[in-house]
Amino acid sequence: MDLLSPELLAIGAILLVAGALTGVLAGLFGVGGGALMVPVLFEVFGVLDVPDETRMPLAVGTSLAIIIPTSIRSWLSHRARGAVDADLLRVWAVPIILGVVFGAVIARYAPALVFQLVFVVVAGVNAVKLISGTKRWDIATDLPTGAPLRAYGGVIGFLSSLMGIGGGQIANIIMTTHGRPIHQAVATSAGIGVLISVPGAIGYMFAGWGQPDLPLDAIGYVSLMGFILFVPTTLLTANLGVQLAHSLSSRTLELAFGIFLSIVCLRFVYAILVG
Repeated sequence: MDLLSPELLAIGAILLVAGALTGVLAGLFGVGGGALMVPVLFEVFGVLDVPDETRMPLAVGTSLAIIIPTSIRSWLSHRARGAVDADLLRVWAVPIILGVVFGAVIARYAPALVFQLVFVVVAGVNAVKLISGTKRWDIATDLPTGAPLRAYGGVIGFLSSLMGIGGGQIANIIMTTHGRPIHQAVATSAGIGVLISVPGAIGYMFAGWGQPDLPLDAIGYVSLMGFILFVPTTLLTANLGVQLAHSLSSRTLELAFGIFLSIVCLRFVYAILVG
């Protein structure tokens, strides 16, 4: 395909616009934006004729690489507002990283359907919880301590690695069902994105190293084209999302996040049923 062909130029424009939306989402919901990036990259790689068995892990790995600067920008903005639970991040740091590494190892051998199913189940549960707004989902009035708390960190890292997200969806479920306010969950999730994205991107580079049918620009399961076109507009709009998040009520923020996740879930359910 010609580098200046209308098709490739259109793809570039789509990635730039998606990057801007990703930045807003990163700040607004405390996510790295993977819930938007993975579906967009999945479609783009399909247009570029990337084989189905490679398409999903490539979208996931590229998403994790893009999340690195996005989550750092979002985390710094939330921290400046004093909303991040730094003590919780310190407890979760090592378990999250170990979970991410384990997920990257699984990524080398798992079929594409595994990635899609994990994405749909986790995002779907979170969407239902957020939209319902009921306290019946609550497990406790606060997070546990010791080994159970560290286990939560491992789960966040593992599932996020398979989904190509910054951990915001999963951390939001865990924190809000344990009595933490959603604004604190969103802010802390931005920091979790930093812990997940760096080892996750590196892991996917190694997981895809030497795999057949990868695009020429790819380093393992990370597409340099996707990274370069997403990042600039993502960084420009991340702080806008942070400002918006702190201007909304908790219930409005929950509904917005839940509706967004529902749309993403439906797209992947369609891909599973049709493809």
